[in-house]
Amino acid sequence: QVQLVESGGGLVQPGGSLRLSCAASGTIVGIQDMGWYRQAPGKERELVARISNAGTRNYAYSVKGRFTIARDNAKKTVYLQMNSLEPEDTAVYYCNADIVLRALNRVNYWGQGTQVTVSS
Repeated sequence: QVQLVESGGGLVQPGGSLRLSCAASGTIVGIQDMGWYRQAPGKERELVARISNAGTRNYAYSVKGRFTIARDNAKKTVYLQMNSLEPEDTAVYYCNADIVLRALNRVNYWGQGTQVTVSS
């Protein structure tokens, strides 16, 4: 069974930084795109950043220049470095990955979410 386990969320003051990590485990043949989404109270889940297995990155306009997504394929882990955090970044952050299983089935998985709160 495949799991995505996130860590690194918490409470931070405006202007501060946090680094989120998400590690995939289980019977995995390969991982295609990995990404981070977020959902604030009363809002829909939205894309924050995605990275392909070749390293191509895409960011939401609201986080460009402040957030950086990276991955370590050997560790099956994706990271989100968040700098210059703003109260508007407060949300539950979810890891997402397209994972190739045995028999080359490709399945999309979500992590359980980690809370990020930006407040003074």
